[in-house]
Amino acid sequence: MEILILSLIVLLAVVIIIASGLKIVPQGMTMIIERLGRYHKTLQSGLNFILPVFDKPRTISWDLPSDGKRKTVWIDLREQVYDYPKQNVITKDNVNVEIDALLYFEITDPVKAVYEVANLTKAIEMLTQTTLRNVLGELELDESLTSRDTINSKLALILDEATNKWGVKVNRVELKDITPPVSIQEEMERQMKAEREKRATILIAEGEKQARILQAEGMQEAEIKKADGEAQATKLRAEAEAEALEKIKAAMGGDADAYSKYLIAVKYIDALQEMVSGKDNKVVYMPYEASAVLSSLGGIKDILK
Repeated sequence: MEILILSLIVLLAVVIIIASGLKIVPQGMTMIIERLGRYHKTLQSGLNFILPVFDKPRTISWDLPSDGKRKTVWIDLREQVYDYPKQNVITKDNVNVEIDALLYFEITDPVKAVYEVANLTKAIEMLTQTTLRNVLGELELDESLTSRDTINSKLALILDEATNKWGVKVNRVELKDITPPVSIQEEMERQMKAEREKRATILIAEGEKQARILQAEGMQEAEIKKADGEAQATKLRAEAEAEALEKIKAAMGGDADAYSKYLIAVKYIDALQEMVSGKDNKVVYMPYEASAVLSSLGGIKDILK
């Protein structure tokens, strides 16, 4: 009976030892195994077996911005995002701004992540902060506010090169917010308001200018059309008068002397009409030469008969 109990105890101990050597690794995770204090192997996802007592997982310390400091044996191989606390950065033009950044990275070499740096997440955080200060310290405030994509790309490139020896791949960095001091924000709002008012004034002035130009062009076109009409009317009157004079000349039988007297008489009568056509003219004087003109008309009448 004692032998049976002893056998059961030994069997149970063997089962426990074997069970302790079985490690199931979830997909996207891994585990570093050390044998007698030295690196032995990296477990893949699925069922793995390690040598009990001699092999054991390496415990890792992580400083996570959200969870604080914790210890674990698991290494997450998926892309991770760290939302670091806001930090103050001085720009090139000596403006103290508050930066809120996100970092996206993944562990590509778990062995380097464990053995090349004491605390991977803390080292990445410190490196990100110093890199932010260096990059934004080379830019003025206006440039930093309008060049986020450029800053993000530059930060990702620098951090990726620096963390490569730690077995980390930095995929991208995102600046969530760049917050200047309140006084600077108020000044920027005043500048934006002034700029909007300036653009509105320019647009109104351009509209008024265009309206005046169109109005002037319309008036010019109207004057041109009016002048063209008057010129055409004058031309038609002249042509009609010339045709009438030709008929009168023909009716006179080509008598040049009589034709000349007729023209003089007509022009003289027109001049007399203009002299007496004013509304303020009260007394009309007949010039002495008028009798000679009228006698010429009488002679022309006889000729036409």
